[in-house]
Amino acid sequence: MTQINLAPLPFMKMHGLGNDFVVLDARAPESALLEGDSGLPQGLVRGIAHRQMGIGFDQLALITQDHESLYLTFYNADGSTAGACGNATRCVARYLMDESGAKSVTLVTERGELHAIDMGNGLTSVNMGHPQLEWHEVPLAREMDTLNLPIDGAPTATGMGNPHCTFFVENAQAVDLPTFGALHEHHPLYPQRTNVQVAEITGTDRIRMRVWERGVGITLASGSSSCATAVAAARCGLTGRCVTINLDGGTLQIDWRDDGVWMTGETMHVADGTFTPAFLRSCL
Repeated sequence: MTQINLAPLPFMKMHGLGNDFVVLDARAPESALLEGDSGLPQGLVRGIAHRQMGIGFDQLALITQDHESLYLTFYNADGSTAGACGNATRCVARYLMDESGAKSVTLVTERGELHAIDMGNGLTSVNMGHPQLEWHEVPLAREMDTLNLPIDGAPTATGMGNPHCTFFVENAQAVDLPTFGALHEHHPLYPQRTNVQVAEITGTDRIRMRVWERGVGITLASGSSSCATAVAAARCGLTGRCVTINLDGGTLQIDWRDDGVWMTGETMHVADGTFTPAFLRSCL
């Protein structure tokens, strides 16, 4: 049975283009969170995620280590787990590279091994792996063409560790995203729910995108959603394979290469803090 250490618990607050995270580093014995292997309790995750009674985040990232391997586990604000989180991966990679002085780091996630490199000038790049383009990989509920789903607007389905549903629209800003995103997150074609993107092609290599993340809602940016949208645009012949994604929180560069989808952008380590035993106890 999982037990939470009720000693004061250090945390870090980070964001990638306003896509914000709480990061828990459980490598050091004095920062150990768990006894057991069942993951963080949903009550604890939701308590930390509360933007009035906790700290607030879009995703929580947990760093653990086994011998020489560094692991990242992601949680959404509703307490569910996420298979991938590109911006959080870049933030943690930046933190670990600054800590060690290395110019690259490899992190193990549910998505697999993700390789990150320091690009200089405050930019961090991560290879998010190959896109999942077959219906059962995304996954979808039944066999179909992932390029044009049988949904109004003919969106494209892509897996990037998380399922994605990308709608290409004439005006991304005009979409009622709270209603549109919530509706399609739970579409029956997506048995694990889905992230929803509305994307407007603004140039041969530029996309304006807004995103609704499953288990979270509207976010200012999303790394895996940006990768999925870039892949979908290239597959549909709307752009090339190297594009600039303009999000509400800033800009990401996405490059779909032979070895995977590379994502590059800025990160920010905002602050360090400590959760009190009283707060932790209130979440359990």
